[in-house]
Amino acid sequence: MANQSNRNNIVVKNKKASFEFEVLERYTAGIVLAGTEIKAIRTGKASFVDSYCLFVGNELWVKGLHISEYEWGTYNNHEPKQDRKLLLNRKELDKLKRRSQEKGLTIVALRLFVNDRGLAKLDIALARGKQLHDKRETLKRKDAKREMDRLMKR
Repeated sequence: MANQSNRNNIVVKNKKASFEFEVLERYTAGIVLAGTEIKAIRTGKASFVDSYCLFVGNELWVKGLHISEYEWGTYNNHEPKQDRKLLLNRKELDKLKRRSQEKGLTIVALRLFVNDRGLAKLDIALARGKQLHDKRETLKRKDAKREMDRLMKR
C-alpha cells in the first residue's frame, strides 16, 4: 500500500510550457520505455528541456525528453535523449495530426507521471505559442495572485 502512494508522487512538470504556450486541448498518452528508463523515472530523473512532439508517419514521437541513465544500470542502460514513441488511440492521433498542421499550432509535453498501476504516462497538449504581450499579462496575473495570497495569510 505504501508503494502505491509513493508512485502517485512521481511527477515531472514542464514549467516553461504554460508560460510559452496557450493550451487548447489536453491528452494523456502512454510512452514506450525500456526497463532502465522506467526505473530512472521512478527516481525522478527526467527533464523536459528542449523537448517537443512530432509525427513520423502516423506515429507520434517525443524528442528531446531527457531521462537520465539509471544509477544501477549496467551495459544495458538506455540512451538519455533518445526518441520515444507515444501511445494514443487512432482517433486521437488522427485528430492531433490534422490539428497540428494548422498554422501556429504545435504539440507540447506538459508533465510526465507514473499512474496508480505503475505505468509511465505523458500529458501532452495541442498548443498555440504566446506573443510577448500575452507572456507579460501572464506574469502580471501571477504576481497579483501571489500578492493577494500573501495579504490573505496576514
